[in-house]
Amino acid sequence: MSSSPAITRPLPSYRQLQLRPRDVRGTSWGLFGWDDQLGSLNHLHPDRIRSAARLITEGRRINLNLPLTAFSKPLIAHRGHIHHEVFGLNEFHRDDRIDNFFPQASTQIDSLRHFAHPDRGFYNGTDPASITAGTAPLGIQNVAEAGIAGRGVLLDVARYRQWCGRPIDQDRGEQISVADLEATAQWQNLTLEPGDIVLIRTGWIEHFVRHNVPYAGISCGLEQSGEMAAWLWDGQFSLVAADNVALEAWPATNSQLPPARAEVKGALPRSSHTGMLHRILIPLLGIYIGELWDLDELARWCQCASRYAFFLTAEPLHVRGGVGSPANALAIV
Repeated sequence: MSSSPAITRPLPSYRQLQLRPRDVRGTSWGLFGWDDQLGSLNHLHPDRIRSAARLITEGRRINLNLPLTAFSKPLIAHRGHIHHEVFGLNEFHRDDRIDNFFPQASTQIDSLRHFAHPDRGFYNGTDPASITAGTAPLGIQNVAEAGIAGRGVLLDVARYRQWCGRPIDQDRGEQISVADLEATAQWQNLTLEPGDIVLIRTGWIEHFVRHNVPYAGISCGLEQSGEMAAWLWDGQFSLVAADNVALEAWPATNSQLPPARAEVKGALPRSSHTGMLHRILIPLLGIYIGELWDLDELARWCQCASRYAFFLTAEPLHVRGGVGSPANALAIV
């Protein structure tokens, strides 16, 4: 984990990032120190965590994780099913083993080694040769050692859009705009604050998991645009997670983000990653993201309580060099 001190001067805006020197233009590299491993999690200052703890009034715990076996068919083909075996050394003993375990097959947090930008590389210019199993740079163990705890906020975009008569189309990969996020916050009388762990409910899990609608590889999600990247950076959120497949809309067919120069010049073939917001958030800005978080029970509580802020914890697996992990997330209200 980084030993860099928290930044004490104001962070540049997303617009100002585009005016940085050429080798770091458009990035947050070096702002938290060149040895930094935590990126946006640096916004979880101790005073913010102490303040968030005061949001616990009922002492109720709300699970935010889907089962590891939530999907009968893998959502992403190369992330297969676990094989869980329970065995005993005698009739009075049980141990178990899990094979074929893909840490990003269900509710997850991505580490900063999950994505590099084709033209710029990994966060903070980390050497790609160091991104291997068992090595420390940008691994999920950095998050496990630091832990995640702070003020969680829910933006129930699905309920807001239903209320105003234009429900999210779950079957055509609709992009959710900054305007919708801000309108949802205003509708909920919620003020977003630096350090917030922002949870975005699109209704994807309710539609595809709870109603058992067949998934055809298309998901609504955040708009792929510079405006969205700017909104997430300028808000100084510590982590942003959603209940859909990729946080952003999938596939990135209607992305407003330009392809990488390597793709334009033909040095790198265009792929399903072309135009993804992942390429901006993770390697260039160091923003931690979560996917497939189960937000339905939390949304019901928030609606009944007319309160959309709560204490939130998440503790990834302590796997040195891990690319991602089950979120192990919990809202405490």
